[in-house]
Amino acid sequence: MLENLATGLYALLTPMGIAVIIAGVVVGIALGAVPGISVTMAIVLLMPVSFTMPALDGMMLLVGVYIGGMAGGFHSAILLGIPGTPASVATCFDGHPMAQKGQALKALGGAVLATFIGTISGVIVMILASVNIARVALTFGPFEYFAIAVFSLSMISMLAGKSVMKGLAAGVLGMLMASSGMAPIDGAVRFSFSSLQMMARLDVLVVLVGVFALAEIMVSAETSRNNLGTDKVQVGSKSGIGFGITKKEFKEQIPVLARSSALGIGMGVLPGIGAATINLLAYSVAKARSKYPEKFGTGILDGVMATESTNSATLGGSMVPLLTLGIPGDMATAMLLGGLMVHGLTPGPLLFVEETALVYGIFVSMAIASFVMLLVLLYGEQFIVKVLRIPKHILLPIVFTMCIVGAFGLNHRIFDTYIVIIFGAVGYLFSKFKIPVGPFIMGFILGPMAETFLRRALMLSQGDFTPFVTRPISALFLGCTVLFLSVMVVKDLRTRSSAKAKASA
Repeated sequence: MLENLATGLYALLTPMGIAVIIAGVVVGIALGAVPGISVTMAIVLLMPVSFTMPALDGMMLLVGVYIGGMAGGFHSAILLGIPGTPASVATCFDGHPMAQKGQALKALGGAVLATFIGTISGVIVMILASVNIARVALTFGPFEYFAIAVFSLSMISMLAGKSVMKGLAAGVLGMLMASSGMAPIDGAVRFSFSSLQMMARLDVLVVLVGVFALAEIMVSAETSRNNLGTDKVQVGSKSGIGFGITKKEFKEQIPVLARSSALGIGMGVLPGIGAATINLLAYSVAKARSKYPEKFGTGILDGVMATESTNSATLGGSMVPLLTLGIPGDMATAMLLGGLMVHGLTPGPLLFVEETALVYGIFVSMAIASFVMLLVLLYGEQFIVKVLRIPKHILLPIVFTMCIVGAFGLNHRIFDTYIVIIFGAVGYLFSKFKIPVGPFIMGFILGPMAETFLRRALMLSQGDFTPFVTRPISALFLGCTVLFLSVMVVKDLRTRSSAKAKASA
């Protein structure tokens, strides 16, 4: 192991290698911070450049973009309330309220630290246990994936806020919206309204940009129209250990970071889950395990560090099935798979034998890219937060233009620009009627996943539902779902009874 790591380190420790990693991280951060440009799109944009390089240098560039892009996504989520990437959706829930309270630097510093810890944790586990983790992942079939999706959907109740009914309604609406177009497996057309564009289904990133970005622009424009030029946000000041947080605050976050990083690594190994789903799940888990769940959504450090450490830990986890089995964990690693194949490399067990220097060079480059990302963000945050000092009547039109251009750039369809505006209006109505956005997004992302794996499972079992409860892992997740919902129902009933008792007294 140590000999292989030394080989990989020797292969990349060249001026060209270090320059490539730094360039990849910086470009990734810049692209990831732009609403509408996902990590996948950032890798695609740099892919042609990597083809002209040697295999290891090309992969180091893409790995740097991968890590930098994930880190860049939380900037617009915190500063503007707009997720730069789908993996930063839940970061908006507490990150933006912290910025509005004058704690932008603290939120950004906590996100930087959590991103670094999550990424390093994922890389270490990837190096030490790649093959063994991949073997466990192979035991998961459609039954297990469906159970995971159902368990994740049960977390909607944690994101519902004060009104469980509004949260459930938002979740159901999200699932209905995601079901438009061609159905998975059989390709049946539903809710297309005779539109060829709708048959392709709604792009999740377009919906995210609309619900978060355009809705935030509409709300901000409405609230600041009477005080143009004086609507700047206070960013706070640096303190403590150099990340805007104190040593005491960091110690309090250690359990959150450990739990969230472990969740990100474990879920990241499973192909098809995606960082966006894991991000929302991590936020729900952090809220469920917190001593003060009522503070979530009001702007607390726990929500930011939980989500960012989780989605960063998925980086290492998702690379495990890619390198050991040739199975991409998400769309971003699917692009990395394409990068490997263009250079004539086939991921799998033989890659570790035939291209040892390359494989462990990728491992080491991810670790180095993590430190580069930490340094770039640590010394660059003061410049990044200057965006908050731009008056909103100047900033909002720029962001609006970027959102529309980003929506068009995803699939090069004018149709997507209409969709982003429609969902902007939906997000605005959500804010006016105090309907939580989290359940809607979770339903939109997890609904198709649950349906797809349910159909695959029933095809495999020829319509028999028994394997869902006889297969151990599937039964475990479904059992946890029932237990969790039971606890939430009992908790809600107790809250209502205590409220009635206080009212009568």
